[in-house]
Amino acid sequence: MGQLEHLLQNNRAWAQEVSVRDPGFFKRLASQKAPEYFWIGCSDSRVPANIITDLPPDELFVHRNVANMVQLADMNGLSAMQFAVDVLKVKHIIICGHYGCGGVKAVLLGERLGLVDNWLAQMHVIQDKYRAELESCHDERTRHDMLCELNVIEQVANTCRSTVVQSAWRHGQALAVHGWIYGLTDGRIRDLDVSQHGQEHLTDGDAQGKPKLSPTCAAFLTASEKDIVTRTTIRTSSPDKVWGQDYGT
Repeated sequence: MGQLEHLLQNNRAWAQEVSVRDPGFFKRLASQKAPEYFWIGCSDSRVPANIITDLPPDELFVHRNVANMVQLADMNGLSAMQFAVDVLKVKHIIICGHYGCGGVKAVLLGERLGLVDNWLAQMHVIQDKYRAELESCHDERTRHDMLCELNVIEQVANTCRSTVVQSAWRHGQALAVHGWIYGLTDGRIRDLDVSQHGQEHLTDGDAQGKPKLSPTCAAFLTASEKDIVTRTTIRTSSPDKVWGQDYGT
């Protein structure tokens, strides 16, 4: 018996259970592939996209990497995005980070982890960009939460700047980009309220199809950079949740 036989046994038991409960499940699954959502999430095993959104397997097209980053030189991630947008015609791209992200923490603490340090180089840029805001945090946990949220916001900006999304918006494709964050301690997803809807926000007469920001996102702009940035007091979707504070406290 192989070392991983228990996983194969788990799979057989799962498949049998699903077939008994829903005899047509696998036949439907094999014939359907029209998800509306492209999920870009962290590789962390504690953040399984289908489970935390309570969606069946055929409704999410998923790409995951360390710290849920969108890098414009990453052919793996961009290829998945292009397939989702151009072939599957998804209507929503969701960048979902999570509090307690190990990649974010490594950058905050200046840890050296090896090859992955190259992948996380962009996170150092984000940290430097918001150093004043991060240093104003009263403790490490608050600082960690803030950088997790800032990272999602910056990845929304990177996604909007990608040639895949720019091309879709230029051609009038219905496509929105969203930034969410997941709480490991309570299982809840918070909308960071930085969604971009291309058809609504395309700049009139802009040959490159550069999107306008929604009124909410406009609050995150700096006049010099014209980029999605955060204010010191940005809140998540719930009024009683601020960086470093728990719901109900």
